[in-house]
Amino acid sequence: MTQYAMVIDLRKCVGCGACALACKTGNNTALRKDGQTHNWADFIHETTGKFPNTGYKTTPVLCNHCSNAPCVEACPTEPKAMYKTKDGLTMHNNERCIGCLQCQEACPYSMEEVKRDGAYGQYSVISFNEEGEPYQPFYQDKDELIPGCTASSAEIAEKAGATPPYETKYSHPDYANVRGDGIVEKCIFCDHLVKKGELPYCVEACPAGARIFGDIADRNSDAAKLLKKYKPTVLKPEAGTKPNVYYIRNYSA
Repeated sequence: MTQYAMVIDLRKCVGCGACALACKTGNNTALRKDGQTHNWADFIHETTGKFPNTGYKTTPVLCNHCSNAPCVEACPTEPKAMYKTKDGLTMHNNERCIGCLQCQEACPYSMEEVKRDGAYGQYSVISFNEEGEPYQPFYQDKDELIPGCTASSAEIAEKAGATPPYETKYSHPDYANVRGDGIVEKCIFCDHLVKKGELPYCVEACPAGARIFGDIADRNSDAAKLLKKYKPTVLKPEAGTKPNVYYIRNYSA
């Protein structure tokens, strides 16, 4: 059986944010006028020790596609809006979602702020699109930065014929190109690309090659070889979710 997983090499990751930008543009996740945003890819940054004996680590966070996924168990719809695939992915169906947020509440990684000595960041694994709110209100703004000179956000969207103007179009039975309001959404390991034999956007965009995606049930895959070579860690192992996002090595080591 296939078990897709992400291996993140923390020795290579410096927190440049290329993966998050690729994810946002590749999956058309929301920009908001009030400064709030939905990210399927976030980070926890941590500095330890005192100069000159300091350590630094950036931990990218995303949906862990857990083998024991609490979000799936908590989803009350039948058939479930949040479900597992035969490839080991945790997927979400837009049409079946009723926006109850039980999946978000059940997820031990979702929307948790991390603020402690030397560390900051957040898990924003499952996002909710507020019901009744336009998904991309930024692109309804008709104000011009320089009146008569620069285009407004609304004009750019109109000229492009898409909202957002950089909309990536992909065919997927569960995910629309741009999700509507009143539903949750999250990382899908770019299932629409994986099905075509391609890699997730974040993997392709990482300039350091810190993200390795593959079938860990296949011992010949790069991901499986790395897990065998290095002792991996996962986030919150005590939760018993059996995450399929693994971390190896350390930036300061």
